[in-house]
Amino acid sequence: MSEAGAARAEELLLAAQGGRVLLGIAGSPGSGKTTLARTIVERVNERAGGRPLAAHLPMDGFHLANTTLDALGRHDRKGAIDTFDAWGFVATLHRVAAEQTHTVYVPAFERAVDEPVAASIAIEPETRLVVVEGNYLLADAEPWSRIPSLLAESWFVSTPEDVRLARLIDRHTRHGRTPEAAEAWAREVDGANAAIIEPSRMRATRLVDGSQPEALRLDE
Repeated sequence: MSEAGAARAEELLLAAQGGRVLLGIAGSPGSGKTTLARTIVERVNERAGGRPLAAHLPMDGFHLANTTLDALGRHDRKGAIDTFDAWGFVATLHRVAAEQTHTVYVPAFERAVDEPVAASIAIEPETRLVVVEGNYLLADAEPWSRIPSLLAESWFVSTPEDVRLARLIDRHTRHGRTPEAAEAWAREVDGANAAIIEPSRMRATRLVDGSQPEALRLDE
């Protein structure tokens, strides 16, 4: 999918005739959507001779701060649909689509501190493809439901539950949880989110098989 995905992204750029294109990649936690998004950006920029023709804009940069989650009583289910600044995310997508004569800075999520960090990602004026990636891009709820109209296409990374669960347990363990806590979070918190996310695949313009990680990464 890495080569095919990059090729399709370049087709979207050609169709835009010099404008900026937003490509959405959605999927449940552990599906492989981040790997696919980064792969497409790397491949497009590689083909452009290293120019920042493409950029990755992850939804995770719009996590509410931990202090805010504490105040709202939502920290124990961080990653749920109501633990993001959804309106800020939608407003940023509008900015990225419209403001093409100057750099637009957007936040990124830093796992080392478990917090968003402001202005971590630069969308340069010459960037023509922005790969927007996140769990809830296709959710049928305000304001998420405003996102699909901003996207040239929306891809849903579909991955079997057992594969996603194994990836999530490995991820949470690597980031400091005990194996028992990692599995509990993957099943209870990530699992509850996936129950909301998986039905949104019906609103995608393309399904991507995320079960084989090598198909999502750059070809060697």
